[in-house]
Amino acid sequence: MTHPTNLDPGSLRAPLLAKLARFIDLTLPERSYLESLQTEFQTVRADADIVTAGHSYRCLFVLNRGLAIRYTVLHDGRRQVLSLMLPGDFVGLPGCMFQRSLYSIATLREAVVCCIPFSAIIDLFKAWPRLGTALFWMAGHEGALFAEHLVGVGRRSAYERVAALLLELLYRLRSAGLGEACSYTLPMTQELMADALGLSVPHVNRTLRRLREDRLIAVDGSRVTFLDVGALSRAADFDGSNLGTQRIPGL
Repeated sequence: MTHPTNLDPGSLRAPLLAKLARFIDLTLPERSYLESLQTEFQTVRADADIVTAGHSYRCLFVLNRGLAIRYTVLHDGRRQVLSLMLPGDFVGLPGCMFQRSLYSIATLREAVVCCIPFSAIIDLFKAWPRLGTALFWMAGHEGALFAEHLVGVGRRSAYERVAALLLELLYRLRSAGLGEACSYTLPMTQELMADALGLSVPHVNRTLRRLREDRLIAVDGSRVTFLDVGALSRAADFDGSNLGTQRIPGL
């Protein structure tokens, strides 16, 4: 269920601009154009679908505030969480390229989104090639995350999977201004972590306990603190540079 929001539009538009500004230096006209695309904001309640698998739609959403997950449900009810979505992310790729959405996207808590018609995205690529390149670059980064998740589920041990997910969240939340240098509030429940990693909830719980016992992390409620990022990265075979900001050469 959605309803209009009374939050400041300027603050809601900022995450998308900030994300694209990691790849290129946005000009004033480019900033103005990106702001003009984000007009009709809607508040979505917690645990509600923004996009539902199997449904048709011809727009993209920007996640302006809050967190969301991309997921799919198998015929027997098993759920696979594919990715975590942060403010500034486009919601709806690649589903908008097909007749019906391939995946569902649900909020983790109350969120704010705005809808951008797919036709406006096509016009952006035609009239604003630098912005189109930045969106292409951003999609490439997202594709790299999917590849890392595939490696994790297919080849990493449970210990490595949980460690790698915690580290990914550290880098991404910190980059989005939602975490500190070595700590953050865990945005996912153990059930969601299990669905993302192909593990059972008890297995995730045992693995988190092992990581604490090995003095690699400390957990206080939902707050995770990293005691030795280097050692944890080696244990997970995790390279955080893959989640850094690679500027687009020549732009």
